[in-house]
Amino acid sequence: MWWIGEAALLLGRSNMSSGNFGNNFEKKNAPRWCETDVVMTALEKKHDSAQVKNFPKMFRQLCADLALANHRMYETRVVNRLNDAVIRGYKLLYRGRRSGLESIVRFAVQTFPQTIRKEWRLFWLSNAFFWLPFFAMFVSVWADVAWVQSVIGQDGMSSMEQMYDGDSQSQVLHLRSEFGSNFMMFAHYIQNNVGIDFQLFAGGVLAGLGTIFFLVANGVMIGAAAGYVQYACNPTSFWTFVSGHSSFELLGMCVVGMAGLRMGLGILKPGRLPRARALRESTAKALPLLYGGAVMTALAAVVEGFWSAQDLPHNLKYGVGIFFWVLHAVYFLYAGRSGRSHGDRHQSSEEVLG
Repeated sequence: MWWIGEAALLLGRSNMSSGNFGNNFEKKNAPRWCETDVVMTALEKKHDSAQVKNFPKMFRQLCADLALANHRMYETRVVNRLNDAVIRGYKLLYRGRRSGLESIVRFAVQTFPQTIRKEWRLFWLSNAFFWLPFFAMFVSVWADVAWVQSVIGQDGMSSMEQMYDGDSQSQVLHLRSEFGSNFMMFAHYIQNNVGIDFQLFAGGVLAGLGTIFFLVANGVMIGAAAGYVQYACNPTSFWTFVSGHSSFELLGMCVVGMAGLRMGLGILKPGRLPRARALRESTAKALPLLYGGAVMTALAAVVEGFWSAQDLPHNLKYGVGIFFWVLHAVYFLYAGRSGRSHGDRHQSSEEVLG
């Protein structure tokens, strides 16, 4: 039975060869495996790492290594090491997909306010494009009301007078007759706010000029409306109505304007990147601002539809409005201070504008 001995000898040589190739395979890829292990440890401890965003690619390479090791029948030690790493990586990816609520909470309490602070120059620039025209039109009513009248037109003046010429009870009756219910008011305001947000963000494609135009236009229109009410109607009915939702709506509008300006900067100052790629990257950086601003304007519609039109004491409405403005200031200044800034891995507006 000489062939049994020959087969055993060949099998032994094959195992020795496989072991040698397995050692070489391990030496060649060990640095990458160690790097993947570091990233997985950071994910398990919920620490940020510059390489976390590359983990899906690392995981695919790890799976390919395991498949290759199994196919070539490398040492059990190497295969087990890779198998354990793949199982560990799969659990991390699966957990990441399940933690949608956790991601939302983290965005609200950390990522969004950190991005606002990181992009502080865009914040003030966006606010300037809105508030300067607003106050210019609001003050101009005392110099010459014709400026305001030319902006809002005859239909706008009639609408302002119908809604804000009487007391709060008259305003509630007018809104009920126009919309029918709080929910219908909410739906109307959502539609209006979403349209404005879309204009502000999409305008960034025109190197930010579209965003600037819509910020200025909204400042002029809203300032003119407020000025006309102050001049010709009952200001109390107007201010008690807008006080509750004004912080959400106006600041949310400016935040979405920040997103449009951030996208426009990718076109104006692409650096060494092609403009198309610079636009893609700047759009990705603008998304937290767009998401956060859109949520703010959606909350404005909720408050406007279910709170602002209620016939409640004036001091209560003013107090709630002041509380929301202070809450936004504290939120933007202090929320997420303990965590790592979302913008640390991105170029900030200070670097681009400065």
